[in-house]
Amino acid sequence: MLAALCMVLLAIAGCSTPAPAPKKEVDVGSRRSPPAGDVVGSVGASGAYEYLGLPYAEPPVGEGRWRAPKRTKRWSDAREATALGAACVQFPSRFGGLPGDPGEAQGDEDCLFLNVYTPRYAGPVPSGDQALPVMVWIHGGGNVIGQGGNYDGGYLAVAQDLVVVTINYRLGPLGWFRHASLRGEGTTPEDASGNFGTLDMILALDWVRDNIAAFGGDPGNVTIFGESAGGRDVLSLVQSPPARGRFHRAISQSGGMRRSTAEDAENFVDDPEPGHKASSSEILLRWLIADGRAADRESAKTALASMSPDEIAKYLRGKSAEEFLETYPHEATEGLIDVPQVFAEGTVLPIGDGLASFASADGHAKVPVMLGTNRDEQKLFLYPNPEHVRQVLWILPRLRDPDRYEALSEHSSALWKATGADEPAAALIRGGAPGVFVYRFDWDEEPTIFGADLGQMIGAAHGFEIPFVLGNFDLGEEANVVWTEENEPGRKLLSEQMMSYWANFAATGSPGRGRKGDLPEWKHAPSFLVFDTAAGGGVRMSQDTIGEEEALADAYDDARLGNDEERCAAYRDLVAQSTRHGRKGAEGPCAEVPRTS
Repeated sequence: MLAALCMVLLAIAGCSTPAPAPKKEVDVGSRRSPPAGDVVGSVGASGAYEYLGLPYAEPPVGEGRWRAPKRTKRWSDAREATALGAACVQFPSRFGGLPGDPGEAQGDEDCLFLNVYTPRYAGPVPSGDQALPVMVWIHGGGNVIGQGGNYDGGYLAVAQDLVVVTINYRLGPLGWFRHASLRGEGTTPEDASGNFGTLDMILALDWVRDNIAAFGGDPGNVTIFGESAGGRDVLSLVQSPPARGRFHRAISQSGGMRRSTAEDAENFVDDPEPGHKASSSEILLRWLIADGRAADRESAKTALASMSPDEIAKYLRGKSAEEFLETYPHEATEGLIDVPQVFAEGTVLPIGDGLASFASADGHAKVPVMLGTNRDEQKLFLYPNPEHVRQVLWILPRLRDPDRYEALSEHSSALWKATGADEPAAALIRGGAPGVFVYRFDWDEEPTIFGADLGQMIGAAHGFEIPFVLGNFDLGEEANVVWTEENEPGRKLLSEQMMSYWANFAATGSPGRGRKGDLPEWKHAPSFLVFDTAAGGGVRMSQDTIGEEEALADAYDDARLGNDEERCAAYRDLVAQSTRHGRKGAEGPCAEVPRTS
C-alpha cells in the first residue's frame, strides 16, 4: 500500500494523464493555416481541438547539440497533428516522466515540439479584438524529466475560452551545459551561454507569436505559466533580456530563484573556485576513464589538458545522447539527476543574485506576475522516505513521529514560500513590476485509507494544485484514489475558482474577482490569496508572509525537531535548499554543533 500511495503522489506531481493513442482520428473542422504550414488536429477527451507534436525548431542534433535552437522550416503538405512528438532525452521516471528500465535513457534529441489546445469554435476562428488570451505551459520535473504532452491543456481552454500551448524543451545536460571547448569560432553569445533549454522556451514563444493567430489566439496577449522547475523557468524568462516582448504576463507555481554559476558548470571540484560534482570537466574525466584513455582521475586530467578545444568538442559531440546522459549519477527509480543548470552568465540571464535583478528597474520584463506555493510542498518528498514513514504489517503506512513530520514539512514548505513567492514578489514590487499577486494552495481533503490519513501525510503537497489549475482530475487509476465522492463538490468548485482567476489574469493582467467577476477580490502583494474549500476556510486573503532568514530561524528554534544535533541536521538540510546559501551552505547558529553521521 505504501508503494501504491507513493504512486499516487508521483502521478499527481507529474500530472501524468494517460498518453494519447499514437494516432487519433482527424477532425476536418480543425484545419488551420498558420505560417508554419497547414495543420489538422483531432478532438480530445476535454472536447477541445488538439494539435499535437508541432515542431517549433530544427532538430538540435549533430553540430546543433549545445547550440541555440534554429527555427524550423515551413512544412509543405497539411500536417496531421494527432500524436505527440518525441519527449526529450531523460531517464525513466514516474514523476511525470517516461516509462522504461531504470538507468536506461529514453526519449530523443529531436524533441522540440509543442501542442496547441483550443475550443471548438461555433463560428469563424476568433481574430482581431475577439482573439483569445494564450497561455503557454512550461512543465516541471527538475528540468531533467517530463514532457509537455503529459499535461492536457484542453480542459482549461474549453472552460475559460483560452488557447493553451504546452511545450517540450531540452532537459538536463543536453539543455544546460557549458565548456570552454564549445565556445569556439563561429559560436554566438547564445551558443556560449549554455542555457539551451531556456533558449528553446524563447524560440517556442517566437513560434506562438508568429502562428497562434491562426488558432484563434491573440499573439499580443501571451501568458507563460509553469510549475516547479517550470515555475523557476518562468521567473528566469521574466529576467531574460532575449525573452522580453515575447510574453505579457507570467505565473510561477512552486517555482524559485535557484541559479548555477559558470564556475559550478565548468570547474573541477578541487579547483580554487570549486565546480559541481557533475560539472562538464568532471564528466569529461569520467568519460576518459570509462573509455580506457586514462587509468584514474589524475591521469584523466593530464589527458584532458593535452587535448585541443576542437578535439574536446568533437569528443563531446561524438557520444550518443543516451551514452552521454548515462555518465551522470542518477536516482535509480525516479531518473532525477543533479546537474548545474539555469546559468547566470550575462547573455541569456543576468549575472548575479536573481532577487537583486528583480529589484532593479531594468532587471526584468515589466509584466504582471503571479506566483505562489503549496502549504505542504515538502510532504511529496517526506512521505516516500522510510525515515519518516514506516509500514505496519508490511503494507500499512504510519508516521514514525507525527510531530517531527509536521515540523519538517512546515519549515521546509515555509522556506519554499519565502524563496519561491514572498521574497521574489517583494523584489518585483521594488523593481516596479506593474502588478504582483501571490497565492498559497491549502487543499488537504484526501481520504483516510486503512487508517492512513492522507490529508495529514500528503496534504497540500508539491504539484497538487496542477489538476485544479488545468481542470482535469482524471490522472489514472492509481492517482484517482485521492479523488472521492466526499471531496468532489469542494475540489471541483475550488478548481473552477482557480481556473477563473488564472484566466482573468491571462486576459487582463490581474486575477481580480475571476473571469466572471463573482469571486473574492485578489489583492496585490504583499497580501496573498489562500486557496481552500469552505471546509478549510474558503478562498480568502492573508497577510502571513515570511522571509528566508525567518524560515531558517524558525526551524532552528523548533523543539519538535529534537535535540541540538537533530535540529541542526534539519537546519543544514534547509540551508542546502535555500536560495542564497545553496549547496555551499552556511552553518549559522549550528556552527558549533557537531555534524552527525
